[in-house]
Amino acid sequence: MHSPWPVSVGDLELRTPTPGDIDQVVAFRNLPEANRFMIRTSVDPDQLRSELAALATSTNDYSCVVARDEEVVAIGFLDIVDGIGQPGRPTGTEGVIGYIVRPGHWGQGIASAVVPELLRAGFDGLGLRRITAACTAANTASARALARAGMRRERHGIADEWHAELGWTDSFGFALLAAEWRLDQGRDQR
Repeated sequence: MHSPWPVSVGDLELRTPTPGDIDQVVAFRNLPEANRFMIRTSVDPDQLRSELAALATSTNDYSCVVARDEEVVAIGFLDIVDGIGQPGRPTGTEGVIGYIVRPGHWGQGIASAVVPELLRAGFDGLGLRRITAACTAANTASARALARAGMRRERHGIADEWHAELGWTDSFGFALLAAEWRLDQGRDQR
């Protein structure tokens, strides 16, 4: 499949990472404040460099960096996955999205701008039929950004996620179907 990037939204550019972008992501990815609500709270810098460099040729990971004036302010995740089903089900029809906003850039509407573009890339660019996302329930800003983009909260897991500081916490699962996305986009164009 063809990469859906680059895309501009306002003063943000979503793009496949350049070598300079990779250095910026490595610089903030392991900061404790960046990982407060992440399951994977630290990554090996060399492994992260390899993963980001491989995005240019990946056929199932369409993650991107989000830059403003050449500064990487976030990373967006868009992975193609197989849905749940019996043998013979179609494969590669679903996506999982997520993001990390660089500390110092919170509260600027970056996640609210990025989530719709990840959905657009998945549905319009990659032809996915369903996209999901999850967040710790305590991460109210992420829950709002996902809901604002039109994603439906399908799951509220009770004490189902271990958090090093908070103990067992609740989590939310969100989803959106391509048909719902298209219907919502049609309303937005009126």
